[in-house]
Amino acid sequence: MTRFSRRQFLATTLASTSLATAMPFSTMADVKFPAPHSEAPRDIASNEAFWAKVASYYEVKRDIVNVENGNWGIMASPVMQSYFSHTARVNQDNSYYSRRKYWSELKPILHSVAARLAVSPEEICFTRGATEALQNLIANYRLLKPGDAVMYADVDYDAMQAAMDAKARTAGAKAVKFALPPVTNSDDIVAYYSHMLTQNPACKLLLLTHLSHRNGLVIPVAAIAKIAKSKGVDVIVDAAHSWGQINLTASDLEADFIGFNMHKWYGAPIGVGVMYVNRTRLHDIAPNMSASPEQSDSIWGRVHSGTSNFAAFLTVPEVLRFHDWIGADAKEVRLKYLRNLWVNAISHISAIDILTPNDPQCYGGITAFRLHNKTSSEDNRRIVSYLLENHGIFTVHRDGLASGSCVRITPSYYNSDKDMLTVAKALEEAARAFRL
Repeated sequence: MTRFSRRQFLATTLASTSLATAMPFSTMADVKFPAPHSEAPRDIASNEAFWAKVASYYEVKRDIVNVENGNWGIMASPVMQSYFSHTARVNQDNSYYSRRKYWSELKPILHSVAARLAVSPEEICFTRGATEALQNLIANYRLLKPGDAVMYADVDYDAMQAAMDAKARTAGAKAVKFALPPVTNSDDIVAYYSHMLTQNPACKLLLLTHLSHRNGLVIPVAAIAKIAKSKGVDVIVDAAHSWGQINLTASDLEADFIGFNMHKWYGAPIGVGVMYVNRTRLHDIAPNMSASPEQSDSIWGRVHSGTSNFAAFLTVPEVLRFHDWIGADAKEVRLKYLRNLWVNAISHISAIDILTPNDPQCYGGITAFRLHNKTSSEDNRRIVSYLLENHGIFTVHRDGLASGSCVRITPSYYNSDKDMLTVAKALEEAARAFRL
Protein backbone atom coordinates (compact mmCIF):
# COMPACT_ATOMS: atom_id res chain seq x y z
CA MET A 1 0.00 0.00 0.00
CA THR A 2 1.35 3.40 -0.94
CA ARG A 3 1.70 5.90 1.92
CA PHE A 4 1.81 9.62 1.33
CA SER A 5 3.58 12.33 3.31
CA ARG A 6 1.44 14.35 5.72
CA ARG A 7 3.08 17.43 4.22
CA GLN A 8 1.91 16.65 0.71
CA PHE A 9 0.09 19.58 -0.80
CA LEU A 10 -1.16 20.49 -4.24
CA ALA A 11 1.28 22.50 -6.29
CA THR A 12 -0.36 25.71 -7.44
CA THR A 13 0.52 29.13 -8.79
CA LEU A 14 -1.83 31.64 -7.24
CA ALA A 15 -2.76 35.27 -7.98
CA SER A 16 -5.61 37.49 -6.83
CA THR A 17 -8.94 38.05 -8.57
CA SER A 18 -12.54 38.94 -7.74
CA LEU A 19 -15.00 36.29 -6.60
CA ALA A 20 -18.06 38.45 -7.01
CA THR A 21 -19.59 36.65 -9.98
CA ALA A 22 -20.72 33.04 -9.95
CA MET A 23 -19.47 30.88 -12.83
CA PRO A 24 -22.15 28.35 -13.84
CA PHE A 25 -20.90 24.85 -14.68
CA SER A 26 -17.33 25.77 -13.75
CA THR A 27 -15.19 23.88 -11.26
CA MET A 28 -13.78 27.27 -10.25
CA ALA A 29 -10.29 26.10 -11.22
CA ASP A 30 -9.69 29.50 -12.81
CA VAL A 31 -10.36 31.35 -9.54
CA LYS A 32 -7.01 32.60 -8.31
CA PHE A 33 -5.84 33.33 -4.79
CA PRO A 34 -3.12 35.71 -3.63
CA ALA A 35 0.40 34.35 -3.68
CA PRO A 36 1.00 31.70 -1.02
CA HIS A 37 2.75 32.95 2.09
CA SER A 38 6.40 32.07 2.60
CA GLU A 39 6.50 32.51 6.37
CA ALA A 40 6.94 29.60 8.75
CA PRO A 41 3.65 28.55 10.38
CA ARG A 42 4.72 29.87 13.78
CA ASP A 43 5.28 33.32 12.21
CA ILE A 44 2.13 33.37 10.10
CA ALA A 45 -0.08 32.77 13.16
CA SER A 46 0.03 36.44 14.20
CA ASN A 47 0.21 37.98 10.72
CA GLU A 48 -3.09 39.87 10.81
CA ALA A 49 -2.64 41.19 7.27
CA PHE A 50 -2.56 37.65 5.92
CA TRP A 51 -5.52 36.52 7.99
CA ALA A 52 -7.51 39.58 6.96
CA LYS A 53 -6.90 38.41 3.39
CA VAL A 54 -8.19 34.96 4.38
CA ALA A 55 -11.22 36.55 6.09
CA SER A 56 -12.07 38.44 2.90
CA TYR A 57 -13.05 35.09 1.34
CA TYR A 58 -15.72 34.49 3.98
CA GLU A 59 -19.15 36.12 3.84
CA VAL A 60 -20.13 36.31 7.51
CA LYS A 61 -22.72 38.01 9.68
CA ARG A 62 -21.10 41.34 10.62
CA ASP A 63 -23.25 42.51 13.52
CA ILE A 64 -21.91 39.89 15.92
CA VAL A 65 -18.55 38.39 16.83
CA ASN A 66 -19.16 34.72 16.05
CA VAL A 67 -16.98 32.43 18.14
CA GLU A 68 -19.30 29.44 17.73
CA ASN A 69 -17.67 27.80 14.74
CA GLY A 70 -17.78 24.25 16.06
CA ASN A 71 -21.23 23.37 14.75
CA TRP A 72 -19.92 23.35 11.18
CA GLY A 73 -17.39 25.35 9.18
CA ILE A 74 -18.84 27.78 6.65
CA MET A 75 -17.63 27.60 3.08
CA ALA A 76 -15.17 30.18 1.80
CA SER A 77 -16.47 32.14 -1.20
CA PRO A 78 -14.64 30.15 -3.90
CA VAL A 79 -15.85 26.91 -2.34
CA MET A 80 -19.41 28.20 -2.18
CA GLN A 81 -19.31 29.35 -5.80
CA SER A 82 -18.02 25.93 -6.83
CA TYR A 83 -20.82 24.29 -4.87
CA PHE A 84 -23.43 26.47 -6.58
CA SER A 85 -21.95 25.63 -9.95
CA HIS A 86 -21.97 21.88 -9.32
CA THR A 87 -25.50 22.09 -7.95
CA ALA A 88 -26.68 23.78 -11.15
CA ARG A 89 -24.95 21.19 -13.31
CA VAL A 90 -26.28 18.18 -11.40
CA ASN A 91 -29.75 19.67 -11.34
CA GLN A 92 -29.69 20.26 -15.09
CA ASP A 93 -28.26 16.88 -16.07
CA ASN A 94 -30.50 15.06 -13.61
CA SER A 95 -30.29 11.25 -13.40
CA TYR A 96 -28.23 11.14 -16.60
CA TYR A 97 -25.41 12.68 -14.57
CA SER A 98 -25.80 10.47 -11.49
CA ARG A 99 -25.98 7.25 -13.52
CA ARG A 100 -23.48 8.01 -16.28
CA LYS A 101 -20.87 10.42 -14.98
CA TYR A 102 -20.86 10.76 -11.18
CA TRP A 103 -18.65 7.83 -10.19
CA SER A 104 -15.98 8.58 -12.82
CA GLU A 105 -15.73 12.13 -11.43
CA LEU A 106 -15.95 11.07 -7.78
CA LYS A 107 -13.22 8.46 -7.98
CA PRO A 108 -10.26 10.86 -8.44
CA ILE A 109 -11.69 13.03 -5.65
CA LEU A 110 -11.72 9.99 -3.38
CA HIS A 111 -8.09 9.32 -4.32
CA SER A 112 -7.07 12.87 -3.46
CA VAL A 113 -8.72 12.62 -0.03
CA ALA A 114 -7.04 9.26 0.55
CA ALA A 115 -3.71 10.91 -0.20
CA ARG A 116 -4.43 13.55 2.46
CA LEU A 117 -5.06 10.82 4.99
CA ALA A 118 -2.05 8.79 3.80
CA VAL A 119 -4.16 5.71 3.18
CA SER A 120 -5.23 3.55 0.26
CA PRO A 121 -8.37 4.68 -1.59
CA GLU A 122 -9.84 1.24 -0.83
CA GLU A 123 -9.72 2.10 2.89
CA ILE A 124 -12.07 5.09 2.80
CA CYS A 125 -15.52 5.97 1.58
CA PHE A 126 -17.51 9.19 1.69
CA THR A 127 -20.32 9.60 4.20
CA ARG A 128 -22.67 12.44 5.11
CA GLY A 129 -20.52 13.22 8.13
CA ALA A 130 -18.45 11.72 10.91
CA THR A 131 -21.62 10.78 12.77
CA GLU A 132 -22.82 8.53 9.96
CA ALA A 133 -19.36 6.98 9.65
CA LEU A 134 -19.10 6.29 13.38
CA GLN A 135 -22.65 4.97 13.68
CA ASN A 136 -21.86 2.35 11.05
CA LEU A 137 -18.50 1.45 12.57
CA ILE A 138 -19.99 1.01 16.04
CA ALA A 139 -23.22 -0.71 15.05
CA ASN A 140 -21.54 -3.14 12.65
CA TYR A 141 -18.48 -4.02 14.75
CA ARG A 142 -18.48 -7.81 14.68
CA LEU A 143 -16.18 -8.95 17.50
CA LEU A 144 -18.23 -8.08 20.58
CA LYS A 145 -19.56 -11.05 22.56
CA PRO A 146 -21.90 -11.48 25.53
CA GLY A 147 -20.01 -10.63 28.70
CA ASP A 148 -17.65 -8.20 26.94
CA ALA A 149 -17.71 -4.46 27.63
CA VAL A 150 -17.56 -1.25 25.62
CA MET A 151 -16.16 1.91 27.16
CA TYR A 152 -16.34 5.66 26.61
CA ALA A 153 -15.86 8.93 28.49
CA ASP A 154 -17.92 12.00 29.32
CA VAL A 155 -15.95 14.05 26.77
CA ASP A 156 -17.28 11.88 23.92
CA TYR A 157 -20.07 13.01 21.59
CA ASP A 158 -23.61 12.28 22.79
CA ALA A 159 -24.71 10.41 19.66
CA MET A 160 -21.64 8.18 19.83
CA GLN A 161 -22.23 7.45 23.52
CA ALA A 162 -25.77 6.40 22.62
CA ALA A 163 -24.45 4.24 19.77
CA MET A 164 -22.04 2.48 22.14
CA ASP A 165 -24.90 1.86 24.60
CA ALA A 166 -27.05 0.42 21.80
CA LYS A 167 -24.21 -1.79 20.57
CA ALA A 168 -23.66 -3.14 24.08
CA ARG A 169 -27.36 -3.97 24.45
CA THR A 170 -27.59 -5.83 21.15
CA ALA A 171 -24.39 -7.77 21.83
CA GLY A 172 -25.22 -8.66 25.44
CA ALA A 173 -22.23 -6.62 26.58
CA LYS A 174 -21.81 -4.01 29.29
CA ALA A 175 -21.42 -0.28 28.62
CA VAL A 176 -18.90 1.46 30.88
CA LYS A 177 -18.99 5.25 31.00
CA PHE A 178 -16.39 7.14 33.00
CA ALA A 179 -15.67 10.76 33.81
CA LEU A 180 -12.26 11.94 32.73
CA PRO A 181 -10.92 13.75 35.82
CA PRO A 182 -9.20 17.15 35.66
CA VAL A 183 -5.92 16.77 33.81
CA THR A 184 -2.98 19.11 33.27
CA ASN A 185 -1.10 17.38 30.46
CA SER A 186 -1.28 14.58 27.92
CA ASP A 187 0.57 12.15 30.21
CA ASP A 188 -2.26 12.47 32.74
CA ILE A 189 -4.76 11.52 30.05
CA VAL A 190 -2.81 8.46 28.92
CA ALA A 191 -2.38 7.35 32.52
CA TYR A 192 -6.10 7.59 33.24
CA TYR A 193 -7.20 5.73 30.12
CA SER A 194 -4.61 3.05 30.92
CA HIS A 195 -6.02 2.84 34.45
CA MET A 196 -9.58 2.47 33.16
CA LEU A 197 -8.56 -0.27 30.73
CA THR A 198 -6.83 -2.14 33.56
CA GLN A 199 -9.88 -1.73 35.79
CA ASN A 200 -12.17 -3.05 33.04
CA PRO A 201 -10.51 -6.17 31.61
CA ALA A 202 -13.76 -7.17 29.88
CA CYS A 203 -13.52 -4.09 27.64
CA LYS A 204 -13.11 -5.03 24.00
CA LEU A 205 -14.18 -1.80 22.28
CA LEU A 206 -13.11 1.72 23.27
CA LEU A 207 -14.41 4.99 21.84
CA LEU A 208 -11.87 7.82 21.68
CA THR A 209 -12.71 11.37 20.69
CA HIS A 210 -9.56 13.01 19.39
CA LEU A 211 -10.78 16.57 20.00
CA SER A 212 -13.82 16.96 22.21
CA HIS A 213 -16.72 19.10 21.05
CA ARG A 214 -17.51 19.84 24.70
CA ASN A 215 -14.33 21.45 26.02
CA GLY A 216 -11.82 21.21 23.17
CA LEU A 217 -9.66 18.65 24.96
CA VAL A 218 -7.24 16.90 22.60
CA ILE A 219 -6.35 13.45 23.84
CA PRO A 220 -3.22 11.52 22.77
CA VAL A 221 -5.16 8.97 20.75
CA ALA A 222 -2.11 7.15 19.34
CA ALA A 223 -0.60 6.47 22.78
CA ILE A 224 -3.94 5.29 24.20
CA ALA A 225 -4.67 3.16 21.13
CA LYS A 226 -1.33 1.37 21.50
CA ILE A 227 -2.10 0.55 25.13
CA ALA A 228 -5.59 -0.62 24.18
CA LYS A 229 -4.21 -2.84 21.43
CA SER A 230 -1.77 -4.44 23.88
CA LYS A 231 -4.78 -5.40 26.00
CA GLY A 232 -6.79 -6.80 23.10
CA VAL A 233 -9.09 -3.77 22.86
CA ASP A 234 -10.16 -2.28 19.54
CA VAL A 235 -10.46 1.49 19.25
CA ILE A 236 -12.95 3.53 17.22
CA VAL A 237 -11.81 7.14 16.84
CA ASP A 238 -14.08 10.15 16.48
CA ALA A 239 -11.96 12.65 14.53
CA ALA A 240 -14.89 14.87 13.59
CA HIS A 241 -13.30 18.01 15.02
CA SER A 242 -9.60 17.25 14.73
CA TRP A 243 -9.00 16.71 11.01
CA GLY A 244 -8.40 20.14 9.51
CA GLN A 245 -8.11 21.82 12.90
CA ILE A 246 -4.98 19.71 13.50
CA ASN A 247 -2.67 18.65 10.69
CA LEU A 248 -2.80 14.87 10.79
CA THR A 249 -3.09 11.66 8.80
CA ALA A 250 -4.91 8.45 9.68
CA SER A 251 -1.69 6.72 10.69
CA ASP A 252 -1.03 9.45 13.28
CA LEU A 253 -3.99 8.06 15.24
CA GLU A 254 -2.84 4.41 15.32
CA ALA A 255 -6.43 3.22 14.92
CA ASP A 256 -8.10 0.88 12.46
CA PHE A 257 -11.55 2.53 12.54
CA ILE A 258 -12.00 6.30 12.24
CA GLY A 259 -14.74 8.79 11.36
CA PHE A 260 -13.75 12.16 9.88
CA ASN A 261 -15.59 15.35 8.89
CA MET A 262 -14.79 17.67 6.02
CA HIS A 263 -17.62 20.14 6.67
CA LYS A 264 -16.10 21.42 9.89
CA TRP A 265 -12.45 22.54 9.70
CA TYR A 266 -11.90 21.83 6.01
CA GLY A 267 -14.92 24.00 5.15
CA ALA A 268 -16.67 21.64 2.75
CA PRO A 269 -20.41 21.93 2.08
CA ILE A 270 -22.51 20.42 4.84
CA GLY A 271 -22.82 16.67 4.39
CA VAL A 272 -19.24 15.58 3.59
CA GLY A 273 -17.58 13.05 5.86
CA VAL A 274 -15.17 10.14 5.54
CA MET A 275 -15.12 6.66 7.02
CA TYR A 276 -11.78 4.86 7.34
CA VAL A 277 -11.31 1.15 7.90
CA ASN A 278 -7.85 -0.41 7.75
CA ARG A 279 -8.20 -2.86 4.91
CA THR A 280 -6.80 -5.71 7.02
CA ARG A 281 -9.78 -5.19 9.36
CA LEU A 282 -12.55 -4.72 6.81
CA HIS A 283 -14.35 -7.95 7.67
CA ASP A 284 -14.45 -7.06 11.37
CA ILE A 285 -17.06 -4.48 10.36
CA ALA A 286 -20.17 -6.20 9.04
CA PRO A 287 -21.71 -4.91 5.82
CA ASN A 288 -24.55 -2.46 6.23
CA MET A 289 -27.98 -4.12 6.27
CA SER A 290 -28.69 -2.53 2.87
CA ALA A 291 -25.45 -3.67 1.22
CA SER A 292 -25.61 -5.91 -1.82
CA PRO A 293 -23.64 -9.21 -1.87
CA GLU A 294 -21.25 -7.62 -4.36
CA GLN A 295 -20.27 -5.04 -1.72
CA SER A 296 -19.20 -7.56 0.91
CA ASP A 297 -15.51 -6.99 0.15
CA SER A 298 -15.74 -3.21 -0.20
CA ILE A 299 -15.75 -0.44 2.37
CA TRP A 300 -18.66 1.05 0.42
CA GLY A 301 -20.69 -1.91 1.65
CA ARG A 302 -20.18 -0.73 5.23
CA VAL A 303 -22.34 2.37 4.83
CA HIS A 304 -25.49 3.04 2.83
CA SER A 305 -26.43 6.71 2.59
CA GLY A 306 -29.06 6.52 -0.11
CA THR A 307 -29.07 9.41 -2.58
CA SER A 308 -26.28 11.78 -1.58
CA ASN A 309 -25.75 15.45 -2.31
CA PHE A 310 -23.61 14.94 -5.41
CA ALA A 311 -22.61 18.60 -5.63
CA ALA A 312 -21.21 18.60 -2.09
CA PHE A 313 -18.73 15.84 -2.89
CA LEU A 314 -17.87 17.31 -6.29
CA THR A 315 -16.86 20.52 -4.49
CA VAL A 316 -14.13 18.76 -2.48
CA PRO A 317 -11.31 19.63 -4.95
CA GLU A 318 -12.02 23.33 -4.41
CA VAL A 319 -12.14 22.71 -0.66
CA LEU A 320 -8.68 21.17 -0.83
CA ARG A 321 -7.37 23.96 -3.05
CA PHE A 322 -8.48 26.65 -0.62
CA HIS A 323 -7.16 24.61 2.31
CA ASP A 324 -3.77 24.38 0.60
CA TRP A 325 -3.62 28.09 -0.05
CA ILE A 326 -3.88 28.76 3.68
CA GLY A 327 -1.80 25.72 4.65
CA ALA A 328 -2.62 22.92 7.08
CA ASP A 329 0.06 23.89 9.58
CA ALA A 330 -0.87 27.56 9.31
CA LYS A 331 -4.49 26.71 10.15
CA GLU A 332 -3.45 24.75 13.20
CA VAL A 333 -1.14 27.39 14.65
CA ARG A 334 -3.59 30.20 13.89
CA LEU A 335 -6.43 28.54 15.77
CA LYS A 336 -4.17 27.89 18.75
CA TYR A 337 -2.96 31.49 18.60
CA LEU A 338 -6.52 32.84 18.66
CA ARG A 339 -7.36 30.51 21.52
CA ASN A 340 -4.37 31.65 23.55
CA LEU A 341 -5.19 35.34 23.03
CA TRP A 342 -8.43 35.17 25.00
CA VAL A 343 -7.30 32.49 27.46
CA ASN A 344 -4.15 34.36 28.43
CA ALA A 345 -6.02 37.66 28.68
CA ILE A 346 -8.40 36.32 31.33
CA SER A 347 -6.07 33.86 33.09
CA HIS A 348 -5.70 36.23 36.07
CA ILE A 349 -9.45 36.23 36.79
CA SER A 350 -10.07 33.69 39.53
CA ALA A 351 -13.82 33.71 38.90
CA ILE A 352 -13.30 32.12 35.45
CA ASP A 353 -12.36 28.44 35.25
CA ILE A 354 -10.67 27.35 32.00
CA LEU A 355 -11.59 23.71 31.40
CA THR A 356 -8.94 22.82 28.83
CA PRO A 357 -5.34 22.20 29.96
CA ASN A 358 -2.64 24.64 28.91
CA ASP A 359 -0.42 21.84 27.62
CA PRO A 360 -0.18 22.70 23.87
CA GLN A 361 -0.66 19.02 23.07
CA CYS A 362 -4.06 19.12 24.78
CA TYR A 363 -5.83 21.83 22.78
CA GLY A 364 -6.52 23.12 19.30
CA GLY A 365 -8.71 26.13 18.69
CA ILE A 366 -11.62 25.14 20.93
CA THR A 367 -11.59 25.84 24.65
CA ALA A 368 -14.40 25.95 27.22
CA PHE A 369 -14.83 27.92 30.41
CA ARG A 370 -17.32 28.31 33.19
CA LEU A 371 -17.76 30.96 35.82
CA HIS A 372 -16.70 29.55 39.17
CA ASN A 373 -19.41 27.30 40.66
CA LYS A 374 -21.77 27.99 37.72
CA THR A 375 -22.23 24.36 36.71
CA SER A 376 -25.87 24.08 35.71
CA SER A 377 -27.18 24.13 32.16
CA GLU A 378 -29.39 27.09 33.09
CA ASP A 379 -26.39 29.05 34.45
CA ASN A 380 -24.42 28.59 31.27
CA ARG A 381 -27.34 29.35 28.99
CA ARG A 382 -27.70 32.64 30.87
CA ILE A 383 -24.02 33.41 30.33
CA VAL A 384 -24.35 32.71 26.59
CA SER A 385 -27.37 35.03 26.43
CA TYR A 386 -25.55 37.73 28.40
CA LEU A 387 -22.57 37.66 26.02
CA LEU A 388 -24.83 38.00 22.97
CA GLU A 389 -27.23 40.60 24.34
CA ASN A 390 -24.66 42.80 26.09
CA HIS A 391 -21.52 42.35 23.98
CA GLY A 392 -22.63 41.02 20.59
CA ILE A 393 -20.62 37.82 21.09
CA PHE A 394 -22.22 34.61 19.90
CA THR A 395 -21.17 31.29 21.37
CA VAL A 396 -22.82 28.19 22.83
CA HIS A 397 -23.16 26.32 26.11
CA ARG A 398 -22.31 22.62 26.34
CA ASP A 399 -23.75 20.00 28.66
CA GLY A 400 -22.46 16.50 29.35
CA LEU A 401 -19.22 16.92 31.28
CA ALA A 402 -19.36 15.17 34.64
CA SER A 403 -18.11 18.37 36.27
CA GLY A 404 -21.06 20.34 34.90
CA SER A 405 -22.08 22.55 31.99
CA CYS A 406 -19.78 25.09 30.39
CA VAL A 407 -19.50 27.68 27.61
CA ARG A 408 -17.47 26.86 24.52
CA ILE A 409 -15.39 29.42 22.60
CA THR A 410 -14.59 28.35 19.05
CA PRO A 411 -12.80 30.82 16.73
CA SER A 412 -12.38 30.25 13.02
CA TYR A 413 -10.04 31.38 10.27
CA TYR A 414 -11.96 34.60 9.66
CA ASN A 415 -11.73 35.77 13.28
CA SER A 416 -9.16 38.45 14.13
CA ASP A 417 -6.96 39.12 17.13
CA LYS A 418 -9.32 42.00 17.98
CA ASP A 419 -12.25 39.58 18.04
CA MET A 420 -10.54 37.45 20.65
CA LEU A 421 -9.56 40.41 22.82
CA THR A 422 -13.18 41.59 22.58
CA VAL A 423 -14.20 38.15 23.85
CA ALA A 424 -11.73 38.38 26.72
CA LYS A 425 -13.02 41.81 27.74
CA ALA A 426 -16.60 40.56 27.65
CA LEU A 427 -15.73 37.56 29.81
CA GLU A 428 -14.08 39.83 32.35
CA GLU A 429 -17.28 41.87 32.53
CA ALA A 430 -19.40 38.73 32.70
CA ALA A 431 -17.39 37.54 35.69
CA ARG A 432 -18.24 40.78 37.47
CA ALA A 433 -21.89 40.80 36.39
CA PHE A 434 -22.59 37.25 37.55
CA ARG A 435 -20.96 37.82 40.93
CA LEU A 436 -23.59 40.48 41.69
